[in-house]
Amino acid sequence: MAKYHVYGIGNALVDMEYEVEVSDLEALGIDKGVMTLVSEEHQLKIMEHLAERHHQRSSGGSAANSIIAVSQFGGTSFYSCKVAADELGHFYMKDLLDGGVDTNHHTEKEPGHTGRCVVLVTPDSDRTLCTFLGISGDLSTKELVEDALCNADYFYTEGYLVTSENARRASIEAKHIAEAAGVKTAISLSDPNMVKFFKTGLMDMIGAGVDLLFANEDEAKGMAGASHLNSVIDYLKTISKEFVITRGPQGALIWDGKGLIEIDPVKVEAVDTVGAGDMFAGAFLYGLTQGWEHRRAGNLAAAASAKLVTSLGPRIPAAETQAVLRRCIESSR
Repeated sequence: MAKYHVYGIGNALVDMEYEVEVSDLEALGIDKGVMTLVSEEHQLKIMEHLAERHHQRSSGGSAANSIIAVSQFGGTSFYSCKVAADELGHFYMKDLLDGGVDTNHHTEKEPGHTGRCVVLVTPDSDRTLCTFLGISGDLSTKELVEDALCNADYFYTEGYLVTSENARRASIEAKHIAEAAGVKTAISLSDPNMVKFFKTGLMDMIGAGVDLLFANEDEAKGMAGASHLNSVIDYLKTISKEFVITRGPQGALIWDGKGLIEIDPVKVEAVDTVGAGDMFAGAFLYGLTQGWEHRRAGNLAAAASAKLVTSLGPRIPAAETQAVLRRCIESSR
C-alpha cells in the first residue's frame, strides 16, 4: 500500500481575497475571470486601491487546494512547493501542515518573498486572479522528494507551472519519475489563459499522455481548438486515458476510459467560485484512491465543490468536508 494517496507539485501562494465590483476591475485595467501574472509593484498598486476593503488570507495555489482537500476527506497527501523565509512563508507552511499535508519544507527556507495571489470576486461570483509568484517562480527539481513521489497512488500537477521554465521542467521530471515507479499521473489545465498562451508548454507537461486530466469547459475547448463538445471529447481521449470536464451549473462530464458519465449539478446559490475546480479535483482523486467507481467519485466532487462556492475562500473547514463525505456515503448505500 502506498504511503500517500496523492503527491502534488505546484505554486505556493498566499491568497488575499477581496469582494469587488466590475468597475474596480475596469479602473485597474484587469481582465475579468482569468489569472494574470503581475509584478510585485503592480500587485501592490492593486492592494493599495483596495486598502479600505476587508479581505481574508489563506494558503492557496491550485494544486495545494486540491491536495489539502484530499487530506480533509481523510486521505494522505504530500505537496512539493517553494516558500521564502518571510512571514507569509511561515504562515503558508503552518496552514499546510495544519491541513494534514506533508511537504518538502522541513529545512531552512531561502530569503525572498513568498508568492501572493490577489483574488477579486465580483457580484456574479466570478473570480479574477492577479498573481505575483515571488519565490515560487523559482520552483525547480530541487523541491521534488523522489521517495515520497514513488510511494504515492497518484502524481498531480497544475497547469499554472507552465509559466515558469524551471517549474515546468520540475513537473515533467516528476511525471517521468512517477511513470517509472508505476504511479498514475494527473494534471489540471488550471485556467483558460494557460491554454491560450502556453498550450505548447502544457503539451510538454502532458508528454505522451496522462492517466487523468481535469479541465473546465473553456479550457477543454481551448486545448482541443474546437467549439463542439463531441470534438473536444474526441481530442481529450488522445492525450489522457481518463478526464473530467467541469461545466459549472451544468455539472460535469467524466470519461472513465470506457464510457462517458454525466454528473448532475448540485444546485446552490454561488457566492464565490474560487477553488471550485480545485475542490472537484481533490474530491475526485480522493474517491478514486479509495477504490470508488467514477460516478460515485464524481458525485462526491460535485457535492463538495457546490458546498465550497456557497462561501468565500478556496477551501471549507475540514468538518464541513467530512459532512459532505458522510452524506455522499449514506446516499450511495
